[in-house]
Amino acid sequence: MSADVLSEDLKSRLHLTMKTVGQDRIRRARENNEDVAILSMFLPNATAERENKKFCCALRERCLLGDPRKTVAGTKKMEYKTRQWHEKCFCCVVCKNPIGTKSFIPREQEIYCAGCYEDKFATRCVKCNKIITQGGVTYKNEPWHRECFTCTNCNTSLAGQRFTSRDEKPYCAECFGELFAKRCTSCTKPITGIGGTRFISFEDRHWHNDCFICAQCKTSLVGKGFITDGQDIICPECAKQKLM
Repeated sequence: MSADVLSEDLKSRLHLTMKTVGQDRIRRARENNEDVAILSMFLPNATAERENKKFCCALRERCLLGDPRKTVAGTKKMEYKTRQWHEKCFCCVVCKNPIGTKSFIPREQEIYCAGCYEDKFATRCVKCNKIITQGGVTYKNEPWHRECFTCTNCNTSLAGQRFTSRDEKPYCAECFGELFAKRCTSCTKPITGIGGTRFISFEDRHWHNDCFICAQCKTSLVGKGFITDGQDIICPECAKQKLM
């Protein structure tokens, strides 16, 4: 599964930039509740004065001008959806830098610049804690860089490869077999069970299915009766011949 650095929310909202427009455009944006931010100016005429009296900076008691209702003709204000700010007050909630004409992202009544939003909400690799800037992998519901998701023993990348885990740590099939798997009595190679590998167990010994054969005639004994002859296993027919 891939993990992306920018959430869908960030991707969809990066277009929210400020625009300086005329009063007609402002009116249409308000009426249509458009998803745009509008930069306009406090005007000195009588019509604007009535409008200015309705103004209240969205920062309220945090207003950088000290008075959220302060309006000065010739200065600018920002409007987004139903909220308004002094231009100076329209800044990132994290770094406090003015948004200016840069892109921004609103989240839960706060405004973020693109960089701070990414730092705060972007997907981070559980191994290196750095932001995943492009496709990663998910293991146990946690995101990893592809290059960080490696075998605990040999550090080979496990992205797109077969692997298994032990004590919550991932291992490639080869290392897991060498370190932890049972070994075939016949060929001594590890029996990992990865990929549906089948094996036979008898007492304290184990065999790959393909290795579970009669020591005399080499016939497969999988699903058949067999007799032990010291460390060997033999089919009933060979056992009879051996007794004759």
